[in-house]
Amino acid sequence: MGDPHPLVERIGSSGVLAVLPVAEALGAEPVKDAASLARFVAGYQRALLAPEELPAIVRAWGHGSRGEWRELLALDRELAAGGRLGNFAAASRTVGRSQLRRLLPLRDARVVRRYWEAAEAGEAAAWHVLVYGLALAVFSVPLRPGLLHYAQQTTTGLIASAAGPLRLDEGVQTRLIVDASAGIPAAVAGAISPSAGGFTVVP
Repeated sequence: MGDPHPLVERIGSSGVLAVLPVAEALGAEPVKDAASLARFVAGYQRALLAPEELPAIVRAWGHGSRGEWRELLALDRELAAGGRLGNFAAASRTVGRSQLRRLLPLRDARVVRRYWEAAEAGEAAAWHVLVYGLALAVFSVPLRPGLLHYAQQTTTGLIASAAGPLRLDEGVQTRLIVDASAGIPAAVAGAISPSAGGFTVVP
């Protein structure tokens, strides 16, 4: 009842993104304390999560829901041609292909089979965000909760990955997660319906 499918949970918690490569890709300041970590996460949400990751998931969900495998392959190529996701191509493809393989037993899902065949033939990358959107579609997970789950998991994962090296206590981590999560519903609303408004970050 509202919980994501176990495979959706796994993809959303895949840990594709890590602080150092994201910071380098975004040209962010070094993450050295709680304040700089908060600024980094806000920058990630503005520059990558809201404008690229969430819209890609929405589009993949739409193609998966309608069985549009050709359109899904075109979207895969579109992501490969540009955008900041390309900075994480290797990690994204590794996770995406691994989880796409887990969808193969769904023999009646033609779009899954076609996407896998294209990935095997080197004609598609199988980006993790596209596989995530496809998984939402084939398991009939409602789009909004699925997007909220992805955004929350990636945001929390980035903070958690930096908390150890920065020696942040649990209370600080919790505050950072709460603050960073405040703008997620607006990001999701913007991805589902661009006219609903943009992404806002609580300072």
